[in-house]
Amino acid sequence: MSRGVWTRKLPITESRIRISSPILLGVVGDTHISPTQTGRTLDPVIDLFRRADVGFVLHAGDVGHASVLRVLEQVAPTVAVRGNADPLDLIETLPDRVWLEVGSRTVLLLHGHHGKTALKAARAAATPPIDLIVFGHSHKPLIDREGGTILFNPGSPTERRWNPHFGIGLVRVSDAEIEPELVLFDDIRHLANIAL
Repeated sequence: MSRGVWTRKLPITESRIRISSPILLGVVGDTHISPTQTGRTLDPVIDLFRRADVGFVLHAGDVGHASVLRVLEQVAPTVAVRGNADPLDLIETLPDRVWLEVGSRTVLLLHGHHGKTALKAARAAATPPIDLIVFGHSHKPLIDREGGTILFNPGSPTERRWNPHFGIGLVRVSDAEIEPELVLFDDIRHLANIAL
């Protein structure tokens, strides 16, 4: 039985977090990094998040290894959801969904593997009280809307698959507005050239 099928049979778990606003969120997903792989690094992402003065990091699942979260936590407090391709230790400890109250705004973090497609899973979760849904799974960078809810997928900084770009995200959240920004690149080393 594949891990993806197995995770779908687990009960959906949730956690809730409260964060002050205004804040800049660093958003990453689908890193798929493990200690046995060579050539994959998040160092340029970490550097960009530090230069941007990110106040909180969201990981949209398929982390790959717990060490990824420890590295992100060196930048700012970090929260993650489990993805269908995560190792057993993360599947057993990370929730399927994280609800964040960011000032007066509501943000939902999920991976997207509990639907026919990640975008359909995000659209199905969109309801009027949710201002922003951050999701992953497809590796496809996206900013879209479902009613009054912003749908945001940062893509992947390590596996673009069939998508034209790698990606991460920055989201400015205040009581007045939510400003999502995709940071797209062809080579992770190009992140060092982004002026903030």
